[in-house]
Amino acid sequence: MRRPVGRNVSVLAVLAVVASVGAAAPAGSSPRPASPAKTPVAAGYGGAVASVDADATAAGIEVLRKGGNAVDAAVATAAALGVTEPYSAGIGGGGYFVYYDAKSRTVQTIDGRETAPRSADSSLFLEGGKPLAFNDAVTSGLSIGTPGTPATWDKALDTWGTASLGTLLKPAERLARDGFVVDGTFRSQTEGNQERFADFPATAKLFLPGGELPLVGSVFKNPDLARTYEKLGREGVDELYRGDLADDIVRTVRKPPVDPASGRVARAGDLTTKDLKAYRALRQAPTKVGYRGLDVYGIAPSSSGGTSVGEALNILESTDLARASQAQYLHRFIEASRIAFADRGRWVGDPAFEDVPTVGLLSQRFADSRACLIRDDAVLTSPLAPGDPSSPAPCAKGGIAAPTTFEGENTTHLTAADKWGNVVAYTLTIESTGGSGITVPGRGFLLNNELTDFSFAPANPAVHDPNLPGPGKRPRSSISPTIVLDHGKPVLALGSPGGATIITTVLQTLTSRLDRGLPLVDAIAAPRASQRNAAATEIEPALWDSPLRAQLESLGHVFKLNPEIGAATGVERLPDGRWLAAAETVRRGGGSAMVVTPSNGRR
Repeated sequence: MRRPVGRNVSVLAVLAVVASVGAAAPAGSSPRPASPAKTPVAAGYGGAVASVDADATAAGIEVLRKGGNAVDAAVATAAALGVTEPYSAGIGGGGYFVYYDAKSRTVQTIDGRETAPRSADSSLFLEGGKPLAFNDAVTSGLSIGTPGTPATWDKALDTWGTASLGTLLKPAERLARDGFVVDGTFRSQTEGNQERFADFPATAKLFLPGGELPLVGSVFKNPDLARTYEKLGREGVDELYRGDLADDIVRTVRKPPVDPASGRVARAGDLTTKDLKAYRALRQAPTKVGYRGLDVYGIAPSSSGGTSVGEALNILESTDLARASQAQYLHRFIEASRIAFADRGRWVGDPAFEDVPTVGLLSQRFADSRACLIRDDAVLTSPLAPGDPSSPAPCAKGGIAAPTTFEGENTTHLTAADKWGNVVAYTLTIESTGGSGITVPGRGFLLNNELTDFSFAPANPAVHDPNLPGPGKRPRSSISPTIVLDHGKPVLALGSPGGATIITTVLQTLTSRLDRGLPLVDAIAAPRASQRNAAATEIEPALWDSPLRAQLESLGHVFKLNPEIGAATGVERLPDGRWLAAAETVRRGGGSAMVVTPSNGRR
C-alpha cells in the first residue's frame, strides 16, 4: 500500500505575499495599470492557475470565471506570459503540453517542440570542423527553429478546448497594449541581455527604449505584439505558418537585422517558408510509471523529461525516503539523478530519427539494475557510463561514458485546473534568457534559440549521440510537465523551467511532496540540488550554507554553488474537493497562485 500523501498547507506560506515591484514609477511615466496581488499559494473552488506572473495567472482565472476549461485557461495564461515573460516564452518558441481529461480519466500530450530546417545536418554548428562558440551560435539565425507554440495552442484548443483562440488571446492582447508593471526580474534579465539586444534595432527599440533599461515600477507596453495577437486571433495560427507573419520570420532568420555599426556577426539561418508550412504539433502518448501506488505521467521523447524523471522514480522506489534522514534522502536523490542523466545522454533524442527505448528506460527491471549501483557510503563517479535497457545487467559498470552536453536554463511553466477536474501542466520556452536576441521587426516577439539544444558535436566520439542536428529534427529537451493520478483521479500536477535542471527540480519536488510530506508550496520552496552526470552537484545557497553539505561531502559528494535552480508551479486536488495552487515564494521574484473562488475550507 502507498503511504497517504500529506495534505496540510503551510500557514506561513498561505500568508506570504511576495513583492514583485520595487521603486515607484518615475514622474511623467504612463499610469500604472492595476495588477493583482502576487501570492505563492491559494486554495478554493472553481479551478486554479499557477504561473510565475500575477497578470498571466489572472488571465487564466478570468477565462475560468467565464466558463472556460483548463485548456482554455492554459492557452490564455501562456499568451499572457508571452507579454510579461518575453525572455522565457512566446509565439517565437515551443513547448510541451500535458492534459488530464476528467471525463475519460486519461492523460494525453502534445509535443510542440521547435524543429530544425530541412536543410540541417550534423554539421549545423560546425565551422572548419570545429564547434562554434556557444554564445555565437545562440545569437544567430542558425539557432532558430520553426516555432511550435502557436501550433500547440491550436491543436490543444481544437482537441480539448471550448473557446476560440481569438477570445483567449484578448487578455494578453490587452496586457500588451495597456502595459504591465516592470519588476526586478524583468529589469535584471533585460540588463543581462543589454549588450546583445542593443545590436539588433528591432530588439533595442522594444526592450531598450531610448537606449535605456526599463525602470522597476514603470509600465512596459508592446503594441506590436498586441497587433500580432489580434491578427492571430482573427486569422488563425496559419498566419504564422503560411501568411505574412511566416514571411517576416523567414526573412528575419535568413538575414538577421543586426545594426551594421555594432560590429556583431550574426550568422544567417536557413529556415524557409516550406519549413514553416510543414510544421506539425504532435499528439502522442505520455510516459507513465508507478510510484508509491500512484501513476506518474510525463512527456515522452523528443523531451527527455518523462523518461528521466520516470527512471529516477523507479530507482528510488526501493528506498524508504519518508524515513530517511535529510542527508540520506539527498544522497539517494542525487545518485538517482546522476544515473538517469547518464542513460538519457546515450538513448534519448527525437524518436522520428532515433531508436529511443522509451519502454526499456521506464521499466522497473532496468531501474533495479541501475539502482544497485548506489551505495550508502560512497558516491558514483561522473561521467557515469550508461546502462543498456534492452538487456539490463545488474550493477553493470560497463559501457563508455559521455559527459552531459550544455542546455540553456530559461523557460516558464504553468499549471491549470478547472471545476470539472481537468488539469493542464504546460512548459513553454524560447530557450536561453532572451532566446536568440532577435525580434521579428514590427511583430513584438523574440525568436527562439532552441536548436542550440542539439549537441554541436558528439559529447564523446566513441559513443553514439542521439541528439545531433538533422533535417526537420527536434532537439532533445529536459522539459518535464508532470501529472500524478491516484486510481484515475488527479493528485497533483507540476513543472518548472531551468534547462536540464528541470528534471531534477521536478524529481525533487515530487519526492519532497509524496515521500517527505511537505506541503506543495513548501516542496516547491525547498532548497534544491541538481546532479546531471557531472563531477559536481549544483546546490542553492541554503544547502551550501547548511551542515548537510559537510555530511554529504564526507561521502565523497562535490558541490558547486548555483544561486537559483528552477521556478516551479503546481496544482493539487485536496480531499475536500478544493484546488490548491502553488508557486515559488522567492525564486524569480516569487510566483502567482490563484483560484476562482478562494475558500478557507468552508463552503
